[in-house]
Amino acid sequence: MPLFDHLGISVHDLPRSIAQFDPVMQALGCTRQDADDSVSWYLGEEELILFPAREADSAPHQHGRVGWQHLAFAVDSRAEVDRLHAIALGVGWTAVREPKLYPRFNDRYYASFVEDDNGIRIEFMHNPPRESSAD
Repeated sequence: MPLFDHLGISVHDLPRSIAQFDPVMQALGCTRQDADDSVSWYLGEEELILFPAREADSAPHQHGRVGWQHLAFAVDSRAEVDRLHAIALGVGWTAVREPKLYPRFNDRYYASFVEDDNGIRIEFMHNPPRESSAD
């Protein structure tokens, strides 16, 4: 059973957000499904949904305030972190942190952070398991 079923995010401009999210979500291997007033991406059973904001003057979200912090997508390699980061920048996301190692987490943690026009922050990260040593 998946850890979570779905995650819904309210955005200021749904068509603009679809243009920013779709290439990233497709690159992550997700399948898109459009609805009347939302769009979803699925990877297996898990779903990420974008909805238009109910209050037009509520954007953008400010990182560090109560609410959304970020969503991390675990990927298979550092090269994949770099590739997804480049895709996101190419469709209008802003780089918050360029791809790099984060030794404060561990010596294998490699990640980048991007933010969209709504202040929605995502992370692409690669954190391979520690290699076990032979006794």
